[in-house]
Amino acid sequence: MLFLRLTFESFRFAWQALRSNLMRTTLSLLGVTIGIFAIIAVFTIVDSLEKNVKESMSFLGEKTMYVSKWPFIFTPNTPWWKYFNRPAINYAEYRHLSRQVVNAEALSIIDSRGNQTFRNGSNSIQGVSVLGAAENYDRVVEIPFGDGRYFTFQEQESGREVGIIGYNIAETLFPGMNPLGKSFRVKGLKFVVAGVLTKQGTGVLGGPDFDNTCFIPYKTFEKMFHTRRSEPTIVAKAGESDPTMDQLEAELTGLMRSRRGLRPVEEENFSINRAEMIMTAVEGVFSVLTIAGWVIGSFSILVGGFGIANIMFVSVKERTNIIGIQKSLGAKNYFILFQFLFEAVFLSILGGAAGLLIVYLITFIPFGSLEVELSAKNIIIGLGVSSVIGILSGIIPAAAAARLDPVIAIRSK
Repeated sequence: MLFLRLTFESFRFAWQALRSNLMRTTLSLLGVTIGIFAIIAVFTIVDSLEKNVKESMSFLGEKTMYVSKWPFIFTPNTPWWKYFNRPAINYAEYRHLSRQVVNAEALSIIDSRGNQTFRNGSNSIQGVSVLGAAENYDRVVEIPFGDGRYFTFQEQESGREVGIIGYNIAETLFPGMNPLGKSFRVKGLKFVVAGVLTKQGTGVLGGPDFDNTCFIPYKTFEKMFHTRRSEPTIVAKAGESDPTMDQLEAELTGLMRSRRGLRPVEEENFSINRAEMIMTAVEGVFSVLTIAGWVIGSFSILVGGFGIANIMFVSVKERTNIIGIQKSLGAKNYFILFQFLFEAVFLSILGGAAGLLIVYLITFIPFGSLEVELSAKNIIIGLGVSSVIGILSGIIPAAAAARLDPVIAIRSK
């Protein structure tokens, strides 16, 4: 009951101070409002960017490794021509790995060509990306099927002309009809539609445009597009028994070295890349942006803290006589301390809430493919920082008020 009474009295005094000096209080709280807005706005944008980037890169798959000529992240001081002179991955190496590998849940090989033209009668679409993939690629990464199926092992090995088309391709070539089982032409070859992907849109960083992508069997792709400059990639997904993917990485490294006849002293002429390598690099960038948000907002919050401290010193001076009367009637020092401290925290939270409100309103502004969302975590951070600033700003004025001599305080008016 005592705590509730103290809280109610402190809230009443804080509200009276706010109403009686509205302009002064508003200007003093502006620093806290701007500071919380700066910090939480940066946090919100960073969190939204990170979420959208991760969704944009979901095509890489979970627990996946990519065996290729090039590394995802270049080693410092390593000349580019060293990677350029490496032999490209080939289909025979993929088959060797698929027969020998033990720790992979699924294995496939992929390659792509862009800017192709697809036709169906008088309908055509340009700028299509063709992705050749062997069997099991649908087990390595999640393919967003809307209808239909993935191609079979027999279709892959025999190089059949079947395709899984993106949403925009289906809408353009087969308007108002079900594309499954129907045919289209690319580079003079007639393909049959085996599946259709759901509408995906584009990610914040671009990434693969699945709406304008067509999957075909790798053997068919090789027949159509393979040249000496082709650089396919082997994709492997680790099993449940290998959560760190270390076993799979070691096995792939050993099998590739054995296949290419590398001696123990020779370094690898291929790269084994983890999908998580890119996400680790991205998270590092976002960590820097988060720190920048703290630095930017801290200056405004510091100014706001001084503003609240100024309000509290003025409030103590204006209510010195009331403090003396309260003490003469038996009010303890902690009651006076809590009263002014609560007032400082209340005013600071009020300023922080105004900053959070501005951030919330910003989330309604369209940012293209970037979906901005104010999370509960950032709201708690904003209110928490506001509370800490209120405590730090109000503790000295509150302590000064609690130490006042009641006789001198009453005679001050």
